Amino acid sequence: MQLATSRLPRELTRGTQAEEMDTGPGGIYSRLEDAGYKPSRYTELVKTRMPSREETTALQLGAGVPVLVLQRVAYDSNGRPVEVNEMTLTGDRYELLYEIPAD
Repeated sequence: MQLATSRLPRELTRGTQAEEMDTGPGGIYSRLEDAGYKPSRYTELVKTRMPSREETTALQLGAGVPVLVLQRVAYDSNGRPVEVNEMTLTGDRYELLYEIPAD
């Protein structure tokens, strides 16, 4: 239902469980927090487009089904980017809901 790739600064992950296939309980964000880089805010960019041939096959999409492409950047409390996650989501199986504070 989705393809996802995370990229993290090597200086934050070198020699840690974050570099393993199994990142352990809580996943990559728990490993960042363990190292003192807890994400404190995120930005997201969402686009729609038609899938590539490879994406159509990998996601088992029917003809004419678009994908959502979401790029999320996680920042620590100092404003440093600690992760970039790029996701390709099946357009007919996902809905995105955002809550935005008014203040």
